[in-house]
Amino acid sequence: MREWTYEELMRELTKPANTKIVLVVLDGLGGVPVPELGGKTELEAAKTPNLDELAKRSMIGLLDPVLPGISPGSSAGHFALFGYDPLRYYVGRGVLEALGIGFPLQEGDVAIRANFATAKYEGNQPIIVDRRAGRPPTEETKRLCAKLRKSISEIDGVKVLIEPVKEHRFVVVLRGEGLGDGVRDTDPQVTDKPPLPPQPDPDTPENRRTAEIAAKLIDQIAQALRDEPKANYALLRGFAKRPTWISFGELYKLNACCIAVYPMYRGLAQLVGMKVLDFEGDTIADEISALKRVWNDYDFFFVHIKPTDSRGEDGNWQGKVAVIEEFDKNLPDILALNPDVLAITGDHSTPAMYRAHSWHPVPVLLYSKWVIPDPTVEGFGERTCAKGTLGRIPAKFLMSLLLAHAERLERYQA
Repeated sequence: MREWTYEELMRELTKPANTKIVLVVLDGLGGVPVPELGGKTELEAAKTPNLDELAKRSMIGLLDPVLPGISPGSSAGHFALFGYDPLRYYVGRGVLEALGIGFPLQEGDVAIRANFATAKYEGNQPIIVDRRAGRPPTEETKRLCAKLRKSISEIDGVKVLIEPVKEHRFVVVLRGEGLGDGVRDTDPQVTDKPPLPPQPDPDTPENRRTAEIAAKLIDQIAQALRDEPKANYALLRGFAKRPTWISFGELYKLNACCIAVYPMYRGLAQLVGMKVLDFEGDTIADEISALKRVWNDYDFFFVHIKPTDSRGEDGNWQGKVAVIEEFDKNLPDILALNPDVLAITGDHSTPAMYRAHSWHPVPVLLYSKWVIPDPTVEGFGERTCAKGTLGRIPAKFLMSLLLAHAERLERYQA
C-alpha cells in the first residue's frame, strides 16, 4: 500500500483554477495579556473594527507554527505557513538575508546573518550591552559596512564579502574551498553577557575551518569598529549554504508573489520560488498599493508586515497595538480587491511582555465564500480564536485549507 508524503499528495491533488489567494502575515502577531491594557493582549486591545467584522464572516482559530511549546524562528514559522514542514525543511538565516538583498550566492558559499552590536570591555573580554547597537538606520549600516570592506577582504585564503541589509543587520558571505556551514551562533541572545565563540557543530574539518575564520573575522570587525560609539562589535548567526527544495509553484500550481519590505522575508519567498516584487516605500499602505498594482498578474499573494514583531521584541506594547490598528485601517483596500480566499495570521507570537518569540499559538482568520462562520464570534483576538470553528491546528496545514477554499484541490481517492 502506498504511503503519501505531504509533498507527493499536494503535487497529486492540486490543480489550476481562476481564483486568487491572499496570505497576510503580521509578523509576531500573537501576544499575552498586558497589565497596562487591562489584561488584554495587544491584538485584543487594538481598535480593529474591520478585522472584527471580517472575523464574524470567517472561520477563526489558532496555529502552532512548529509544535506546542516550541518557540519558532521566523524562517520556521514562515516555512510552516507555506506548507513546508519546519521539522524537515531548515536553512540558516544567512542564506535568507543574502537572497533577500539579491546577493548572487554561489555553490559552496557560506552566508552569515550579522548584527551590529554594542560591547563594553572588561579587560579583553567583550560584554554585549545592546544586541542591535540601538537599531541604527540603514544608511548608517551602509557606512559601517563600507568601513569594514576597506579593512577586511580575505581571511586564510577565503574571500570575505560584506553587504548591508536593513537597520542593524548585514550579511557576510565566505567564499572559498573546504568550508562547512555547521557553526553555532555567537549571539548570546541576552545582554550583559559575553558573546559566544563560533563552535563547529558537528565537529568536522570543514566546520572547524569556517569556525576558525569566523573567530578571526569577529576580532577584525571589532578592531575596525573600535572607535564607533555604538556599533563597535558584531554578532554572527545563521551560518548556511543555499539548499535546493521543491518550489512553491511546483507543489501547488500557483503563480505566487511576495510583497515584503524586510530582506529576510523576501529571501524566504525567493528560496521557495515566489516572485519577489520591488516597490516604493515601506509602509503598510505602500505594500497594499503594490498588491493592487499586480493583482491581475498573480494568483497567490504573500504580504508580510514586520513592525508587529519589532515592537514586540522591543517590549513596546503601545507600538504593537498601533501597528495592528494601522493594518486594520488598510484592510478595506485588500477586501476591495475581492480575493477568493484571504488568510490573516502571524508566523509566531512575539508578546511585548516577553520581548522575544514565544511558544504561544498564533491567531488565524480564514475568509472565503465556503467558510462556516461562528455566530458567537465578536472579534479577532487570541481568546476568541481559541473558541473558533477552525480549531487549533499545525500551521503547516494552512496551505491545504487555503487551496481547498480556493477550489484548487482534487478529491483524494474514489
